[in-house]
Amino acid sequence: MIQVENISKRYGDVEAVRDISFTVDADQVLGFLGPNGAGKTTIMKILTGYHFPDSGTVTVEGFSVTEDSVEVKTRTGYLPESVPLYHDMTVEEYLVFMARARLVDKEKQAAAVEDSVAACGLGAVRGKLIDTLSKGYKQRVGLAQAIIHDPPVLILDEPTSGLDPNQIIEIRSLIKDLGKRKTVILSTHILQEVEAVCSRVLILNEGRIAAQGTPEEIATSLKGGDTWELLLKGTDVRGKFARLAPAISPEVREQDGLCGVSFFLSAGSGGPGGEEIFDWAVGEDLKILGMNRRKLSLEDIFVKLTGDEGDTGKKDQGGEA
Repeated sequence: MIQVENISKRYGDVEAVRDISFTVDADQVLGFLGPNGAGKTTIMKILTGYHFPDSGTVTVEGFSVTEDSVEVKTRTGYLPESVPLYHDMTVEEYLVFMARARLVDKEKQAAAVEDSVAACGLGAVRGKLIDTLSKGYKQRVGLAQAIIHDPPVLILDEPTSGLDPNQIIEIRSLIKDLGKRKTVILSTHILQEVEAVCSRVLILNEGRIAAQGTPEEIATSLKGGDTWELLLKGTDVRGKFARLAPAISPEVREQDGLCGVSFFLSAGSGGPGGEEIFDWAVGEDLKILGMNRRKLSLEDIFVKLTGDEGDTGKKDQGGEA
């Protein structure tokens, strides 16, 4: 559906995007993650044909953004971070205008407006001036104009920016539903957004790809694993733990007759699982009062790849998944 090969983009002396390659398949929601200035918006503008790369190639459904930019734009819906709305129009007037601007056939324009209004939950405000709408409804109108021509590809830049928690939930639900029948690229710096709606993640840092894949795939490539946290009641926990996993040195904290134990198991290490831990505790006359398994989170991955340790991560990853 979308093929990006070795694209780079400069703004004067600033190299915003550096030799980036990735693909996005049909009916997939890809999340762009990265700190401010990582290159997310620049890539999205290139994908939609609003900017051209200085080098490299981009195709959308087989059409080149540099050689067939009009064809690309007919196949993409774009929601920029600042939604381009005409505040002196009603919602319906604006959507009719956008249908015409998107070259929707005249006999299909009314149906296109009805479909986008229904998909984005705008029925109650279709006759209202856009200037009077809440930020959440304005975002819905922005999404409606992006899908008015029923494009197979949606490019959404910070779609929940500035919304309250209830509005965020509504917009995320809408995007997730759209992702069932369209290819969606979602740019955000909100980790919960990606976890809620995206099937794959592409993490950017300083114009380069730091990692891409599912969070689980990225965690494995970073030698991630699970952190186990146990709350036990019993004696000589440290000595007994050596019989469970002699190669692991746990962190043990004792207080008021209780013992907290935490230890890390790297992915693929073959260490004990939950059932083995439970059987071990029973066999050692220990009572389990609490047991928690914490995987390497998307937040952990993001900090590792884009924080102070990010440079090492980028070199190890080499920009590949």
